[in-house]
Amino acid sequence: MPNHPTPRPRRIAAGLALLLAALAPAVAAARPLRVPYETFTLSNGLQVFVHEDRSVPIVSVNTWYRVGSGDEDPGRTGFAHLFEHIMFMGSQNVPTGDFDRLLEAAGADNNGSTTTDRTNYYEDGPVNALPLMLWLDSDRMGYLLPEITAEKLDIQRGVVQNERRQSYENQPYGLAQENILKRLYPKEHPYHWPVIGSMADLSAATLDDVRSFFQRFYTPNNATLAIAGAISAREARALVEHWFGDIPRGPDVRRREAPAFRLEADVHATLEDRVQLPRAYNTWHTTRAYHADDAALDVLGYVLAGGKSSRLYKRLVYELQIATQVTAYQYAGRLDGMFTLYATARPGHHLDELQRVFDEEIARLAAEGPTAREIERVKNQVEAQFLDAMERVGGFDGKADRLNHYAYFLGEPDSFEKDLARYRAVTPADVQRVARTYMKERHRVVLSVVPTGKPDLAVSEGRTP
Repeated sequence: MPNHPTPRPRRIAAGLALLLAALAPAVAAARPLRVPYETFTLSNGLQVFVHEDRSVPIVSVNTWYRVGSGDEDPGRTGFAHLFEHIMFMGSQNVPTGDFDRLLEAAGADNNGSTTTDRTNYYEDGPVNALPLMLWLDSDRMGYLLPEITAEKLDIQRGVVQNERRQSYENQPYGLAQENILKRLYPKEHPYHWPVIGSMADLSAATLDDVRSFFQRFYTPNNATLAIAGAISAREARALVEHWFGDIPRGPDVRRREAPAFRLEADVHATLEDRVQLPRAYNTWHTTRAYHADDAALDVLGYVLAGGKSSRLYKRLVYELQIATQVTAYQYAGRLDGMFTLYATARPGHHLDELQRVFDEEIARLAAEGPTAREIERVKNQVEAQFLDAMERVGGFDGKADRLNHYAYFLGEPDSFEKDLARYRAVTPADVQRVARTYMKERHRVVLSVVPTGKPDLAVSEGRTP
């Protein structure tokens, strides 16, 4: 789904995972993971983190704005994602199209993403492109507003609406997440709607609405800037002060909190779609990012469906041969989290067959827990993926991005060791407990996506206990 974080922890190439997994315990035993950084804050509130890494002559500039779809208002959704597009449209001193053209001419690349909680942008390139990167970022932070015109808004509104058509409405199973969210979270909850927003809200957005949203959230005091690569903190500070120092501070931002809630019963829904095979989704309300149970829920996702040796993959795909694939993951945000499990039936099989296996394996984990070998396998996969990300200074999930990530969620940019330690500490008993607490003993949303005209393939409402 577009602009939505990949389920954490991510899978990587099997060969690399095995190699790094074999090396990781020795590396970890030798010394703790550290990503040293220096920090400073400009008078306008922009906080900056600089990590010097001269292993390769590149540098990454990574900006996080503390705004996501969870900061929008009902009836005015999709604005954070809309700005992910508008921010590349040109600013007062950067004509439309020059942002990408100038970076590409300098040998650099860039991208951005939006989640429920934040929007980030990055540029990666050679060290001599750093002044260009900072100038471009500062110009769209401080001087974008005059360029937000009705014409540009209409262009990007159309782009986002077309993206929604392609990635949601015309994509097989593309409307599943939206249907799950509106049933899992109450209307007043900030996670009730998808990151991309609704067609109606995007169409209704006025120029004043969009300008007001920018003035409120896209300010230096509502952002953090991480620079990682072959640059010293002293050099980086001089450049940042030069390009960002004159941008005025914005209003103080008070972000919405989430109301407490719980599902009082299992919620069943059926979505008829232009798909060939039916798919069953089960989603439970869990907990926020970095809660004490967050890592164990991640590990639970791996135990259930993390690769071909996982429990559900072996049963559904290999042994019973009633499903073509199965996925499970914990998604945790600033305010809340959810655990999603889904599988696609093979031709000729009913979703009740898949649901029965879901229930059996969840009940077994809740009663008996996973084996020590299962937990060790998952820990090796997590650690390998984690160390692989630490080899990169840029891109999504590289060191610059993670400095901003940890500053946002934990208040300490160098929380690499703390993050990995969460997974190293997970025990079979922890996974058993979260399977029982969040899945076995709680209600869920059960969404069946079935071919048009075949609602009889949906999970029966009496199927789940």
